[in-house]
Amino acid sequence: MRAWAKSIASLCAVAALGGCDVLRHQTPGSLDVREARIVVAADGAQLDLALDCQLNGPMSDALEHGIPITLRIDLRAEIARGGMEERRDIELRYFPLTRRYQLRDLDRGTERSFSAYGALIDALGALRVPLPQGFGELTPGTRLRVRVGLDHSALPGPLRLPAILEPAWRLVAPEHAWTVAAG
Repeated sequence: MRAWAKSIASLCAVAALGGCDVLRHQTPGSLDVREARIVVAADGAQLDLALDCQLNGPMSDALEHGIPITLRIDLRAEIARGGMEERRDIELRYFPLTRRYQLRDLDRGTERSFSAYGALIDALGALRVPLPQGFGELTPGTRLRVRVGLDHSALPGPLRLPAILEPAWRLVAPEHAWTVAAG
């Protein structure tokens, strides 16, 4: 019985290593901030963010199996008193039983539902993220920076280590910077 168990364990280890090798050769997804701006409306300030996002094999497989993919948005305004920061989490999710995709702002609890993967990805091209009022009061010339990337800590435990180590799980946009324009 022990020899049989060792054989099964060895076979599982080889399969796991083989799986890691496959992931190593897959290309990472892509994420880019096409445009970002602060808009002040009657209901407050918001970050209008246009993302170009392409999920690769492991990330899209995880999503298709109902595992949420969370994008973390970090916004920083460089002001005289040191800076102002805001962090938001946007969750991409698929519900296999209902065949619906969902884009959810985890901080506000709002969600949008889509019947197709392409519509979910397109929605990332026109994100609107509410901000604290201080962002609506920034003076012209204030420098802003936004970073967007996959939040590895939001993945289920068994996926966290592969997501950190494997290049196929890298999904980080280059930092996008801009200046608040006059009026």
